[in-house]
Amino acid sequence: MTDRTVPNDDAPAEPTLEALAAAGFDLDALTEEQHEVLRALAPEELALLVDIRGRLDAAAPEVQAHADVAGGALF
Repeated sequence: MTDRTVPNDDAPAEPTLEALAAAGFDLDALTEEQHEVLRALAPEELALLVDIRGRLDAAAPEVQAHADVAGGALF
């Protein structure tokens, strides 16, 4: 196990998973080992993932419109 996958003892673990779930991440399909990796995220890493998810969700309607019009040919 690397330092990147060792849980961060300075921060509570479950709020990380709760924040990811609140941001729209489907955590149910992940293994316990993957949950451990997510629990070990630094606050900056968590913020980055949540930000990226928000930007992807914001772009989803435009991407979906292209798929509907062009049959997904652009993507």
